[in-house]
Amino acid sequence: MSPEDPSGAGGDAGLGLPVMRHRRSLREDVTQALRAAIIAGRLRPDVLYSAPTLAREFGVSPTPVREAILDLAKEDLVTIAKNKGFRVNSISDEELDEITQIRELLEVPTVAGLAGRLTDEQLRRLQSLADAIVGAARMSDVVGYIEADTAFHLTLLTFAGNSRLTALVADLRNRSRLYGLGTLLSEGTLIDSASEHLQLVELLRTKNKRAIVEHTRRHLRHVRGIWADRPETAH
Repeated sequence: MSPEDPSGAGGDAGLGLPVMRHRRSLREDVTQALRAAIIAGRLRPDVLYSAPTLAREFGVSPTPVREAILDLAKEDLVTIAKNKGFRVNSISDEELDEITQIRELLEVPTVAGLAGRLTDEQLRRLQSLADAIVGAARMSDVVGYIEADTAFHLTLLTFAGNSRLTALVADLRNRSRLYGLGTLLSEGTLIDSASEHLQLVELLRTKNKRAIVEHTRRHLRHVRGIWADRPETAH
C-alpha cells in the first residue's frame, strides 16, 4: 500500500488495537487507545491512516474515531490530511533526549520525596497498577502496557499533590515514542522492564530515598533506550 492510500488497507491493518468496551465515552476510549498506539510506535509517522479503517478495527462507527483524531491534533500528536486521514507527527532523537532530561529533573526528586510517606491504600493502588503492567507484558499487549504504565506513573505523581507537575509529565509522556517495545516483546524481555514498577513499589514502602533516586533515574534512562529502539543511551 502507498502511504498516500486513504483506504488504509495496508497501513491501518493488523495494528493490534483493542475492540472498544464502552467503559467511558467512545470518544475517550478511542482517543486513549490511539494515543497509546502512537506512543508505542504502532502508528508510524510515514503512514496515512484513515478513520473508517481504524473504526472497523475498533468495532465502532467512524464518528468517535474522527473526534479522537481532532483531540490528538490539539495535542500536536497528529496532523490531519483533509479528506484523507491523518499522520502521526514525528519526533527526533534530540527531542527524546530533552524529554528524558526534563522528566528526570521533575520525577526523580518528586518520587524520592514520597519515600515512606504513602498510605497503605495508595501503596495497594500502585501495586495493582504495577501488576497490570506486568500482566500486559505477559500477554504481549503493547497498548495495554502503555495505558497501565501511564496510569502508574501519573497516579504516583498525583500523590505528591502538584497537579501542574503531573500535567506536564503527562504531556511529555504523550510526546514520547517507544518504538522498541515490539523488539522487547519478540525477545520476551518486556516483563523485565515491567518488573521495575514492582520494585519501585517495594522501595516506596521504605524511607530509602537514595535507592529510590537511583532506581527511578535508571528506569527513565532504560525507557529512553526503548524509545530509540536501541541499547540504553548514556547520559
